[in-house]
Amino acid sequence: MSNKSNIAIVGAGLIGRVLAVSLGETHQITLFDRDDRQGSQSAAHLAAAMLAPLAESADSSRVVMQMGQRSLTLWPGILETLRKPVFFQQNGSLILTYEQDYGNLVDFGHRIKGEMGKDYTNLTSGQLAELEPELAQQPHTFKHILWLPEEAQLDNRELLESLAITLEQRNVVWHPNTEVSIENRQVVFDGQRRSFDWVIDCRGLGAKNQIVQTKPGKHKLRGVRGEVVRLYAPEVNLNRPVRLMHPRYPIYIAPKANHRFVVGATQIETEDQRQPTVRSALELLSACFSVHKGFAEAEILEIKSGLRPAFEDNEPKIRVDDTLIQINGLFRHGYLLAPAIAEQCVALIDSTLPKPPLFEHLIEFTENRHD
Repeated sequence: MSNKSNIAIVGAGLIGRVLAVSLGETHQITLFDRDDRQGSQSAAHLAAAMLAPLAESADSSRVVMQMGQRSLTLWPGILETLRKPVFFQQNGSLILTYEQDYGNLVDFGHRIKGEMGKDYTNLTSGQLAELEPELAQQPHTFKHILWLPEEAQLDNRELLESLAITLEQRNVVWHPNTEVSIENRQVVFDGQRRSFDWVIDCRGLGAKNQIVQTKPGKHKLRGVRGEVVRLYAPEVNLNRPVRLMHPRYPIYIAPKANHRFVVGATQIETEDQRQPTVRSALELLSACFSVHKGFAEAEILEIKSGLRPAFEDNEPKIRVDDTLIQINGLFRHGYLLAPAIAEQCVALIDSTLPKPPLFEHLIEFTENRHD
């Protein structure tokens, strides 16, 4: 192969766009997606885009945490290459609980894979007042608080837009609103069948029936429901994401620029694609109000639900079938893991480059291994 390959990326959600930017300066990229250029139907468009490897480690493996930590080092460099600024914040995150749910916080602290005093710590009410003055002024005083200082977040929709603008300015060939299938490692669309040096399948649940089974019967792809509320709350000032322990699931409040907030729950084990239920909406909104009374007058901008692709072990997979690469199963960790996954994929294609030292065990090869 020459150094410059002709690469098709099928699926222009988050990972597809990050890959297209990562590979676009050294390879010829053609991007396909059945969605529009805004990615409005993608899981990436719904997400809160919190970059929280330690908090997520309570319910994920150490490898996912390490990949998230690697991604935290990569995001600033990726954002610098984009043509439009993206909100990015690394002010850490807070885990709060009410007295009646204190046991949930203790359990959470036992499950996260960091070291107390080094990676996270307990805060007093006075220390909370220094970090989040308005939380300390609320009628309900939070007495049990965990502080995770290294965690970050970004604005998902600003990022998707900036990635799209960057790709357009680099003259990447992009086929939006296009139904695509992959047959014998060729891309079939609009009555055409095209061959590429590499085909990278990043369609998430859109690839559910086309996942290459390196281990028959294993790693079945499923959808996991998430529900998100977007608010405009000019009376609320928070400096970092906050997670509130809840009997059913932790609820997060992620502050974006200009008093906009993304509020959601981590996961619901169902492929139900209805709009959010009354129960979920009430839980999310009442949690906001209980954390900060200023949310009482917040404007509800949007309430939506969506499905995120996950394998049985909730870990991502990179599957290689000759010149077809399938990237899937990022679960609720899309923004957390995308840069590390893209880095591994780039190293796989540019085989002359040294491979990143971690995460190679996530790559599964069929018998048609490409050398």
